Parts: sequence; structure tokens; C-alpha cells
Amino acid sequence: MNDDDPSTEIRSTGLRGRPAAAVSRLLRLLPAPIRTRLLRHREVLKFLIVGGTCFLVAIVINYGLKLTVLTEKPLTALTIATLASTVVSYVLNREWAFRTRGGRERRHEAALFFAINGIAALITDIPLWIARYLLDLRVPDVSRLAQEISDFASGIVLGTLVAMVFRLWAYRKWVFPHQNVRLVRTPQPREDPRKAA
Repeated sequence: MNDDDPSTEIRSTGLRGRPAAAVSRLLRLLPAPIRTRLLRHREVLKFLIVGGTCFLVAIVINYGLKLTVLTEKPLTALTIATLASTVVSYVLNREWAFRTRGGRERRHEAALFFAINGIAALITDIPLWIARYLLDLRVPDVSRLAQEISDFASGIVLGTLVAMVFRLWAYRKWVFPHQNVRLVRTPQPREDPRKAA
């Protein structure tokens, strides 16, 4: 591996075109030791990028529901947001972050993925439930601002972090257990049928 040219490593990420060029330019800006470490742990990095994307999806849906139709049901809003972001997560994790892993039939893999994310959704809800119902950090016991800060810190931040650690471990252990199973093939140029004859 040439530390001065990350483009050979970029090809293994599955990115093409502008995204690959942007990642390559960004990696060239980093010092060689950091670049090497990032490339060595690219699966975790991809997992974190997918997680960050799904985190934003969950926040938008959670607050969209919580501030409109589910004002009195914060756990329901968070659970719906988590489930919606899980669908996005499955597609991105399977097709990008863990695309070279596998070892299971697609239906079995999907069932395990969603079962693990069901457990992770409960893990995400636990800190919010503790803050709201055990510690009574809700209106009228505290101000609306204190309630929202508590909900964000406990449900969105703490719950998501704990569930993220669980997901990474569980995906590698059960959902995508084997490395280099679905190796990405480089497209082969098609032969002209007229030349073959």
C-alpha cells in the first residue's frame, strides 16, 4: 500500500466518480499516519458514516413527530424515528459499509439485522425512559427547555451511543459474520460479439 496515494484504497470502498474523488482529496490532506489508520479501519469508519446519516434521519423524524402529532408520546416518536432510520441503515450497511461481509442467506441476514435493531431500539429508549419517568425530567416538574435538553441528551445522544456500540458488535458477530464473502468485482469490459466471430 502506498501511503502517498490513497486512490488504490479508495477503489475498495465501492465509491465511484465524484464521491471517490472527494474522499481521495480529503485523504490526501490528512497526515500519512492518520490516513493509514483510517484506511485500516475503513469498515468501522463506514459504519460510523452510515450511523451519522441515520442519526440525522432519526432526529428529523423524531422531532417532526414529537413537535406535531406525538407531543405527549416522546417514546413513541423516538421509537418510530429509530425504526425508520433502521430501514435506511440496513440498505446502507449491506450495500456499502459491510458489502464485503456476508455468509448468510439474504432473508436470514435481514431477519437478524432487524431483530438486532429491535433490541437496539429498546436500548435507545432506556435512557429516555429513565430520564422522563424515573427522574421526572418532564413538564410540569421541570421547564420545557430542561425537558427538551434532557430528552435530547438521554434519548438521542446517550441512547444512540449505547445502541451504536451494541449494533457494531452484533452486526460483525451475527449479521455479517464472515469477511471477504461478497468481494466486489471490477467490471470487465464486454467483448464485441462481432470480433469473437
